[in-house]
Amino acid sequence: MKAVILTSALALAACATTPAPEDAAAGVKCDANAAQGLIGRPADAAAAQAQKASGARTMRRYVTGSPVTMDFRADRLNVETDATGMIVKLTCG
Repeated sequence: MKAVILTSALALAACATTPAPEDAAAGVKCDANAAQGLIGRPADAAAAQAQKASGARTMRRYVTGSPVTMDFRADRLNVETDATGMIVKLTCG
């Protein structure tokens, strides 16, 4: 009987979730609203400024329509550009 209980406990423990590292980052969040004034500017010149203004720890830059991962990171700024490299959208996540 003890073996069944132990096996069940181990199986349930394997299903437990742990917080993602970015969730554990104390208070590091992104505020894309603070960087919205950079929309329309070349990303090569303004992406780092947008990251700093947003307070984001990391940044992901991509062209509209490019495939991106669906993982959410509260500390990441997403810099979406058009084909010419101009910033068209700034979001967090």
